[in-house]
Amino acid sequence: MAGDGSEEALVARWRDMLALHARTQCELDRALHRHGLCGSDFEVLDILAASPDADGSCGYRVQQISDRVHLSQSALSRLVARLERDGLVERSLCPEDRRGVRVALTPEGRARYGAALPVQRAVLSRMLAR
Repeated sequence: MAGDGSEEALVARWRDMLALHARTQCELDRALHRHGLCGSDFEVLDILAASPDADGSCGYRVQQISDRVHLSQSALSRLVARLERDGLVERSLCPEDRRGVRVALTPEGRARYGAALPVQRAVLSRMLAR
C-alpha cells in the first residue's frame, strides 16, 4: 500500500471492529447471565431455533452448527455437552448417517431461548446502532 495513510486507516478500522466485537460480546454475556446463558450458548440455541422444522425438533448436525459459529470443534462439543446436561438440547444419532449426531432444542431450551431472545436483540440493537 502507498504511504498515504490508507494502510493505517485499514488497520484502525480493523481494530475498531475488534473492539466493538469485544464490547458487544461482554455486554451479551452480562445480559444473558440472568438467563443462565453466555453469548456462545445463545448463538447455538439461536441456530437450533431456526431449524427447518416449525418446532425445531429435528435440529442440525453438529457439523452444520460448527459451520455457523466461531468456535473450534472441541469447544463446540464441550458447549453442546453442557447445554445437554442443562436440559436445553438433546443429541441423537442422525437417521441418514449413523455416524453423525443431531442436536435439537428441548422444550426447556426453547423456553429459555424465547425468554433470552429479546434481551439479546436489545443488546445488539444498542451496541450496533452506533
